[in-house]
Amino acid sequence: MAMTNDQIIEEIKNYPGKKVKVAVTDIDGILRGKVMHVDKFLSSLEGGFGFCNVVFGWDSADVCYDNVEYTGWHTGYPDAEARLDLSTYRKVPWDGDIPLVLADFRDKKDHALELCPRNLLKKIRKSAADMGYSATFSQEFEWFNFSENSDDLHDKHFMEPEPITRGMFGYSLLRSSQRSEYFNDLYDLLAKFGVPIEGFHTETGPGVYECALLYSEILEAADRAVLFKAGVKEIASMHGVVPTFMAKWSDDYPGCSGHIHQSLWKDGSNVFCEPKDADGMSEIMKSYLAGLLHCLPHVLPLLAPTVNSFKRLVEGAWAPTTITWGIENRTCAVRAIPGSEKSTRIEMRVPGSDTNPYLAMSAVLASGLYGVKNKLKLEIPRVQGNGYAMKDHGVLPANLWESTQVFKNSKISNELFGEKFVKHFAATREWEWRQYSKTITDWERKRYFEII
Repeated sequence: MAMTNDQIIEEIKNYPGKKVKVAVTDIDGILRGKVMHVDKFLSSLEGGFGFCNVVFGWDSADVCYDNVEYTGWHTGYPDAEARLDLSTYRKVPWDGDIPLVLADFRDKKDHALELCPRNLLKKIRKSAADMGYSATFSQEFEWFNFSENSDDLHDKHFMEPEPITRGMFGYSLLRSSQRSEYFNDLYDLLAKFGVPIEGFHTETGPGVYECALLYSEILEAADRAVLFKAGVKEIASMHGVVPTFMAKWSDDYPGCSGHIHQSLWKDGSNVFCEPKDADGMSEIMKSYLAGLLHCLPHVLPLLAPTVNSFKRLVEGAWAPTTITWGIENRTCAVRAIPGSEKSTRIEMRVPGSDTNPYLAMSAVLASGLYGVKNKLKLEIPRVQGNGYAMKDHGVLPANLWESTQVFKNSKISNELFGEKFVKHFAATREWEWRQYSKTITDWERKRYFEII
């Protein structure tokens, strides 16, 4: 049974350490936070607390953007107001059971700050509720694990990290048992952290794991996904392991996915399921699926947010490149999974493990609802075989710059997410591309230094 706010407050008051972790996510989905004295925490429950708005004014490397309006040197980087959400309360079992609570941001008029990723998801969730639906979601992650520490990785410029196990070994009980202390700690401690795991196994590649989180209501699902990534990194450090959630860390191995599973429910029933249909799919499910496909080019930066994301989206690497769908077909962008009322769902296969879960789930739900609201027909034919070869209905943009230009200038993206968010997020992705474009890579030096 869920705890009441009064019970949560009483438990936090009684924590012997007299401190609380509070956290928000930035635009890249990185958990940013601080440790707060319990008295300060309690006094912040009503009116919130100040959190420097630079978290929406810098990139993942803490380098300040030069192209956003919301904050910068021109504003002086003031505090924004963060509001605590007691429904996110958890104890961190690997850190002395210290309480942790997530927060959202408010603007100066006490409205939800539009640039806050968690607020965006709440906005899209409300759109579903206004249409009479609740959304059940789950994200799964693949990530590589290395027998390294942060200092050594920096000293060798992140070159040739040592994986925790060697060889490909997908679905290997042997490999997981060889690192059983780490493997079991991940499973057990994350469950205690309120991030329950549905399935967990090794994947194809040296030291790579895949984990599917247990499904839940969409906001809780996104909270779990954000806390999962942060939790894995903290638990791994205790085992002398550095994990990476890069979409593709090496051109020798497949990339790391962040697939999103989803369904719509109404009055306790899964509205995607239709046993009388030949494929077990309701008309609502077909319109939702049509919306995903129709909107995909317009929302892609929310699903592939980094330069590296597009290194994963290549043919034959278990990641989609075409605007396609199929039933139980893993070569397509969207995989329909009809079955029982409990299990019927859609899997969006474009996202990598580098996504911000709040933004990726916002993009997926908003796209699906767009299809339902506009009663779109599923006109793109179902792929029976190789989705990579089915290019008649479009291919995904080749890089972050191209996808961002589509996103920025799209009427659909501005309709779904609002002009302020689209303008800000597009500027951050353009910044990301500019940082990449001016950097000299090892590939360039090896290719051109001597011979050209």
